[in-house]
Amino acid sequence: MDPVELLSTLGNKYNPEILQTTYEPKSAQELSEELDIPIATSYRRVEQLQELGLLEQEGKEFSDEGRQRKVYRRNVDEIVVELGNDDLDVDTTERTEAKNALNDVWSDLRG
Repeated sequence: MDPVELLSTLGNKYNPEILQTTYEPKSAQELSEELDIPIATSYRRVEQLQELGLLEQEGKEFSDEGRQRKVYRRNVDEIVVELGNDDLDVDTTERTEAKNALNDVWSDLRG
C-alpha cells in the first residue's frame, strides 16, 4: 500500500468517520444518514476506501422499503504511520474473522 496515497485518502473529508463507523456492516445510505454525508459523496468515499483495501463489501441486505443494497465493513483494525528521516512507512492490522464473528454475535445480542 502506497503510504502517500493512504494518507491522502485518510485526509479526505468523511473517510476516517466512515472507517470508524463500519466496525459493523453499513450501507452507503446508512453512512450518509448517520454521518450527514451527501449520498453521492458517501458512494465515492466507499469506493475510494475499497480501492485501498480498507473497506470491503460484506454482503447485501434489504432496506425497510424492500430494496436490496450492498453493505460494507472495514477490514482493518489499526493503521500505524511511522515518519522517518527519509521514508514514510504504513502498517495495517487486518480485522480477523474471529473478531468479525464475535462482533456479529454481540450486535445481534444488543439488537
